Amino acid sequence: MNPLLRAEQAVLGSVLLDPGQLSHLDWLSPDHFDRPVHQALFAALRKLRADGHPGLAADTSVPLSWVTDAVEEAGHHVRGLSAVYAHTLVSACPRPEHAPAYGRMVLEGAIHRSVTVHAIRLHQAARADALRGEVKGALHHADVLSGVLDDLARRWGTDPRPVPLATPSATVPAAAPPVRAGQVAENERFLLAVLVERPRAMDEVVGWLRPGDFADPAHGQLYRCLGALHHRGEPIDRITLLWEAQRRGLLADGRLSGGQVAAICDGVGPGSAEWLGEQVIRSSVTRTAITSARTIRGLAENESLSPGQLINHALRALGPLDDVRTRWRTANDHSPPSPAPASSSNGPPPARVHAALARSTPHPVSPSSARTRSVPGPAAVRSPSRGHS
Repeated sequence: MNPLLRAEQAVLGSVLLDPGQLSHLDWLSPDHFDRPVHQALFAALRKLRADGHPGLAADTSVPLSWVTDAVEEAGHHVRGLSAVYAHTLVSACPRPEHAPAYGRMVLEGAIHRSVTVHAIRLHQAARADALRGEVKGALHHADVLSGVLDDLARRWGTDPRPVPLATPSATVPAAAPPVRAGQVAENERFLLAVLVERPRAMDEVVGWLRPGDFADPAHGQLYRCLGALHHRGEPIDRITLLWEAQRRGLLADGRLSGGQVAAICDGVGPGSAEWLGEQVIRSSVTRTAITSARTIRGLAENESLSPGQLINHALRALGPLDDVRTRWRTANDHSPPSPAPASSSNGPPPARVHAALARSTPHPVSPSSARTRSVPGPAAVRSPSRGHS
């Protein structure tokens, strides 16, 4: 027994038994019904009401013409409807006065179907954009889905607000594999190589590119290491990158290997970090849109969720896409960084040297040895670095 089918039949049966119930169902429209025959019949009943059918004025029993005229009107728009099925609808209604409750069930089913349809459209548009190297279609359908969710919340009478799932693993499907994975991975490796070769290029991408934008988690972890070195003002090269990866435990747990880092750093040619970063975040937009669409579709197909829960969880699922969209726009609108002031020497900037030494921890010096060293020599100046190692 399909509960939604029985609810649709009960709504129509209640109106056929009591035409006055239509006045309590003004918020329900024909397209809220799943079956075309039910859509046509409900539209016919509303038309008879608008035309002032005599059956509406009946004080006692409803005239048979109310049923036959409704079937005849609906038959102009759908095939296979007969008076026999109309009587089946009448028998499917337990109590005509419960029509508003049955109507809410129909609306609830319509909300789940509508969210499912728009999630599928977003998924298809995002995959098509990923193949073409674009984001326009995915972002358009994401806006449409967001507007649909707001409209459905208004119809249902709830306040649209993003709410996380209590048990996400029960309803959220696994993320889809990235489209054009080979080209995406190549862009990510090339970007990392450029950033290692030209550390100042970090200023071109650090404001809007995040580790999570990388399709390969290992590449994201390396970018996180580069960002940490850049934030602390430390020198960036293949050795400092490998050391930072070791400090973060990436080599110990197998997420990275020294060979992977060396392969990225070797053989790099000229390239634009800004352009490569835009390719990476463009891929992140479509990949995130695909994941959001799959998540929302899984939510919509979960019949145990009420419309309010579905709408709020779906809005939450669109949150990551909104975040990466904002950074995508920043990537396309940002102005080039101002050139760094010229250094008076060929060595590293004084601020970077000071930052590196400040994080070094020299070995404690005993009072007796301190008294014997009135003037520190070169070895004493370099001792903090040895202590840091």
